Amino acid sequence: MGTWREIVDGIGERTEFGNARLVRDPRRKGGWTLLFEEVQQSYVDVADPTHLSFEYARRIAAVVDTMAPVEAPLQVLHLGGGAFTMPRYVAATRPGSTQVIVERDRQLAEFVQRVVPLRDPAGISFVFGDARRVVSDIPASSYDLVIGDVYDAAQMPESVSDVTFAAEVARVLRPDGVYAVNVADLAPLAFSRGQAATLRTAFDDLCLLVRPELLRGRRFGNVVFAAAKAPDRLPVARLAAILGRDRQPAQVVSGAGLDLLTAGADPVVLP
Repeated sequence: MGTWREIVDGIGERTEFGNARLVRDPRRKGGWTLLFEEVQQSYVDVADPTHLSFEYARRIAAVVDTMAPVEAPLQVLHLGGGAFTMPRYVAATRPGSTQVIVERDRQLAEFVQRVVPLRDPAGISFVFGDARRVVSDIPASSYDLVIGDVYDAAQMPESVSDVTFAAEVARVLRPDGVYAVNVADLAPLAFSRGQAATLRTAFDDLCLLVRPELLRGRRFGNVVFAAAKAPDRLPVARLAAILGRDRQPAQVVSGAGLDLLTAGADPVVLP
């Protein structure tokens, strides 16, 4: 284990894969930001798990909110733990849900649990290991929702970006299940276009949730994909309404718009 150190701007620890730091939010009593190798990874409000500071988390939350009746419990697989932002959100908004967090860095998870522990860990369990390997061992049709937020510093690892992995995620979802995945990108969205083509090899319904500025190539940011095995499964209109009311409005790209965006993009196939 690394050594705890109180520093002026947070609490830091060396974990298995790098340096982690949790920094208090001076504007909110329960707010903390998790940095890994000095890259912002997660924000969590331990007093109010429904307060989501990062816009990509609010995009994923919109998928959670619209995929099933209000407060209906879900079985959720989280790929990537971070500060457990989305597991906390699901537990708060859908009581009785069963959740599994897959995290490769056990020491990071233990660090987060010591500094900003889960308020109610009931129904939440951990599996430590590589996301690709863990998913391959899960029985088919096990989950209603898979949330992908796996990063190595600021990049999504290749191991969770190809057609084989997309097919494995589709396999572990129930027939009406949904996969929500967060990617970081910049103009001309080459990575996102490739991810769209990749997800389309395994899912019949797909949309992306994105800030208009990113589509126009004016900023670096996050793109959240929502993918479903069943045709016309995604509540595109409801998602668009929620995103339009956000303090950082985003739009839903689907159908013909997604066809245009991804024209000429090839699925990711690893050797």
